[in-house]
Amino acid sequence: MNKSVYSLVLMDDVVQAVDDLARRLGTSRSHLINQILAEHVSLSTPEKRMKDIFSSLEELMDETFQIQPQPAASMLSIRSPLRYKYKPTIRYSLELYTAPQDAVGRLKVSLRTQNAQLLQSLTDFFQIWAALENHYLRRYFPQGIRWQAADGKFSRELMFPPGRDEISSEELGNTIASYIQMLDAVMKTYFAALDSPAAAAVQAEEAYRQRLNKERIL
Repeated sequence: MNKSVYSLVLMDDVVQAVDDLARRLGTSRSHLINQILAEHVSLSTPEKRMKDIFSSLEELMDETFQIQPQPAASMLSIRSPLRYKYKPTIRYSLELYTAPQDAVGRLKVSLRTQNAQLLQSLTDFFQIWAALENHYLRRYFPQGIRWQAADGKFSRELMFPPGRDEISSEELGNTIASYIQMLDAVMKTYFAALDSPAAAAVQAEEAYRQRLNKERIL
């Protein structure tokens, strides 16, 4: 949405109240007034849409996932424990684009550890995960899925399926939640069988196929 500069005549007390609220919310006067007016006239701003998406996503997350405070209005951080001898925690960092085109946002997955073996195992899993997506979702994304994996980190753009660039905030939040839950479950399946890497890869694919919901892909 484009923005322009407008002059408004407001009571000093109103401006003071707005400034106090903006300070508590960690935002600016202009941004807060814009949000208040947009909500009053039932206009969905990018910020409002992102908030609705996150709300729908959070409702579907069970106790396995820990929702972290948002560092920005467009971001959400989720943590999930990984059953491994070092008891590491997987972090899912979701960033939504303010002006989405063919992608609604980007998901980053990482793990805070210095253990080289664990990082390599995680990188191996991400390579397997990306290969599964490229194979099973090829019909939906003929141009391929944009992803990166290295040093135990994974990054993937969450793309609109062809012909489905108009999706409600609730449906989009549910779809992203399902994707994170699926990725988390398949990852844990892989690590549970890691004593045999070949068997772990087979079990990961089977878990992927069982959980693949063709109605919720991105």
